[in-house]
Amino acid sequence: MNTNNTQPPSNSLQHIVIVGGGAGGLELATQLGHTLGRKGKARITLLDRNRIHIWKPLLHEVATGTLDTGTESVSYHAHGARHGYQFELGELTNVNLASKTLTLAPRRNAEGETLMPPRSLEYDTLVLAVGSISNDFGTPGIQTHCYMLDSHKQAGRFHTALIDQFTDIHQNRPGDSLRIAIVGAGATGVELSAELHRVTELLRSYGMAGMSRHQLEVTLVEAGPRVLPALPERISTAVTRELRELGVSIQTAVMVSAADEQGLQTKDGSRIDADLMVWAAGVKAPDFIRQIEGLGLNRPNQIIVNDFLQANNPDGEPLKDVWVIGDCCAFTMEDGSQVPPRAQSAHQMASCVYKNILNERENKPLKGFKYHDHGSLVSLSRYSAVGNLMGNLSSKSMFVEGNLARLFYVSLYRMHQLAIHGKFRGAIIVVLDWLTRVIKPKMKLH
Repeated sequence: MNTNNTQPPSNSLQHIVIVGGGAGGLELATQLGHTLGRKGKARITLLDRNRIHIWKPLLHEVATGTLDTGTESVSYHAHGARHGYQFELGELTNVNLASKTLTLAPRRNAEGETLMPPRSLEYDTLVLAVGSISNDFGTPGIQTHCYMLDSHKQAGRFHTALIDQFTDIHQNRPGDSLRIAIVGAGATGVELSAELHRVTELLRSYGMAGMSRHQLEVTLVEAGPRVLPALPERISTAVTRELRELGVSIQTAVMVSAADEQGLQTKDGSRIDADLMVWAAGVKAPDFIRQIEGLGLNRPNQIIVNDFLQANNPDGEPLKDVWVIGDCCAFTMEDGSQVPPRAQSAHQMASCVYKNILNERENKPLKGFKYHDHGSLVSLSRYSAVGNLMGNLSSKSMFVEGNLARLFYVSLYRMHQLAIHGKFRGAIIVVLDWLTRVIKPKMKLH
């Protein structure tokens, strides 16, 4: 296969392929590129179906238009050239573990015309970092009538529909309300609910003087007993209070049984009428993983790994040349619980696999993975933030909210930028990002 290599191709060089350019995959490609790729010690290839990287926790801002992908995205091609790895645009459909070969789907343009037929890519070491997608649990109508926020493209489609709805109300139906139903009160659903109310305030300053957040009816639907069911109850209580003050209608212990053009049908026979619907309930690894023979999987398609983050086969034996990081990784901790699908998990896994790949090359012992929970933070747009921070010296956590919590929340993204760009360039990007936010409109209106 012809690719643009940062080093001259050599069959003698170890070929490390990382599938998935999310938080963990991109950080790992950057680290390996610096240590091995730049020095000609190995070929590092990052494979992704998209050309650009957007930090996934920010997709709710892409969906509302308060974050511009043009300024916040990272081009894999340009980033790879700068950091010692090569980028391959493609979508993984299968892996032959015996022959160490990846099968990539044909590439098509927007009209469906084939630009490149199915092809294969060989590897010596494989890292699967394919992330996760929303799990609709087979609920009828969800795929047809609901928006998902699994990628920047999906978030962009919702943004277009949202602006179209607001424009229609402003021009043709002044005074009418826009009804939005969000299924799933995890971090994505909660943050999107708050960000939507900020959008209606911004619209007034951009010429839609008749708009107000009172014309936005957001219903947040959760099957569990409370919002943010995976986080401590104190955080859930604080977030519930803040959302209700914004005007969000919260319906807990409600199961959605179907979706149609007019809204959602619930298991108890009632309806939630909506103009736009977002499904943010449940996560699973991409379905194509089940097509890969020889991997041990759990129910939501995640790949079961050993203590070193090597993939297990169905018999529980490690596949020494296959590593797994991020949301698609099923790592069981000492207490029997699973590592949660968060950006901090992907970051820690990437660091562990980076060290283990280097240790393996030098015939050193592998490092066991230990997950350190540094706490959880939830942003409620510019209104507030809520979360808990875990101390390094004890198991106790510190509850934070308001401006302090928002400062910590923003710092998480800044740390990611420093990890993938380096301290000097990352600091410049942070400053430029701040200047851009001051100069440019606070909302994308197209």
